[in-house]
Amino acid sequence: MPTMSVFRICSRGARLLRSAPVSASRRQVHSTPNLRASTPPFTEPTSPNLTLTKYAEAAESLHSYGAYLLQCLPKYIQQFSVLKDELTLYLAPSAVVPVLTFLRDHSQCQFKSVVDISGVDFPERDKRFEVVYHLLSVKHAGRIRVKTYASETDPVPSATSLFRGADWYEREAWDLFGIFFKDHPDLRRILTDYGFEGHPLRKDFPLTGYSEIRYDEESKRVVYEPLQMTQAFRNFESLSPWEQIGEGTEHTPESLKRVDPGTMKK
Repeated sequence: MPTMSVFRICSRGARLLRSAPVSASRRQVHSTPNLRASTPPFTEPTSPNLTLTKYAEAAESLHSYGAYLLQCLPKYIQQFSVLKDELTLYLAPSAVVPVLTFLRDHSQCQFKSVVDISGVDFPERDKRFEVVYHLLSVKHAGRIRVKTYASETDPVPSATSLFRGADWYEREAWDLFGIFFKDHPDLRRILTDYGFEGHPLRKDFPLTGYSEIRYDEESKRVVYEPLQMTQAFRNFESLSPWEQIGEGTEHTPESLKRVDPGTMKK
């Protein structure tokens, strides 16, 4: 076979190979994209994440401290959480007195002061109320939050036997939320009047209330009356918000009406 014919056959075979479809395995090998992120064109430093910088060391220490308290009181503490530099313990109502006693008397705690006792209302829950205790340790310069739960009928043990400052805080929670504290020495209203009906900070309490108070000049005393929010009747025509009662009438005096300069006498 002449040399020129052999060359033509080889060239035709190379063209057929180039036009043949590439196998899937070959495509996977040669079509892998470059996943490396491109270099950003911005040179300004981004804002620091305070959770990772400012509160990182404190959060790690609080996690260790929360785990330590959980090991000391596994029967009473259900769980704990850390948000930034705040440690929160979650427990059942029956564990309020034992846990608060431990936090007050233990050498690694020394939370001798109750800063506040507040309530939170979640009407969609079966246990709609959260009772939150904020404690302060002057010796260790630390704070801790303790949370428990209750329904409208479940009592919460009173902390007045441990902290005398809890007296008025629990009265306030009873007055505004209706949270009942068992064994409280004087559980009565503290912010609203004695005859007030309902608890104002509940989510289902109306913003206007149920009654209004005014001073009666005839009886010379403060009287309670049912709330009345009457409104004058309006004739709405649904045409314009500024023309709800028609075109109106003209009541401008003649001396004040606008006079056309063209009609003035010379």
